[in-house]
Amino acid sequence: MPPKPKTEAERQQLRTLIIDAARDLFVSKGVEAVTMREIAKRIGYSATSIYLHFADKESVLRAICETDFLALATSQKRIFDIADPVERMLMLGRGYAEFALSHPNHYRLMFMTTHTPRHPNDLSLEQNHPEQDAYFQLQLVVNDVFNAGLFKPELKDADLIAQTIWAGMHGVCALQITMAEDTWVNWRDITLRLQMMQSVLISGLLKSK
Repeated sequence: MPPKPKTEAERQQLRTLIIDAARDLFVSKGVEAVTMREIAKRIGYSATSIYLHFADKESVLRAICETDFLALATSQKRIFDIADPVERMLMLGRGYAEFALSHPNHYRLMFMTTHTPRHPNDLSLEQNHPEQDAYFQLQLVVNDVFNAGLFKPELKDADLIAQTIWAGMHGVCALQITMAEDTWVNWRDITLRLQMMQSVLISGLLKSK
């Protein structure tokens, strides 16, 4: 069994090991089927060591989601340097898909697994923070397009627009993650599917040029 962590760096390293092991187990076996003891066994530590970091399995799941939501938001920060609001919105969608398809296990637990709803008071992440809240980032870019008067005049709810864009991109990503190996469907290239989804969404939302 590895020695007990002594420094803050070692404790953080162990916390990361726990999170990574638990994420893989939750995805492969289902959250309900995994025990704290099993997580500990995966990384070669005792269950007692795990409980020093997390009170229970739900707190482990919450920590995984916090870690991954922050990673998603951090990966999107660069798009705010794009001047054109429509291009910024497009690039946010592409960045979202890139994160989802590059980190399928992260994405499954974030958006495809039932868990206790997040409450701002329970999280270390700050809601409506432009560098920590990926949904707020989506709201910001959609509001920029909305305030520029570029959406069709009948579309008067910016949050509804944002959630519709999210749903469209999520659908393509979720199908790719869960069914890409299913040969029953003659899947077209994922890049083409993402591009078409964005094209259909944008053409349906924006004023004609």
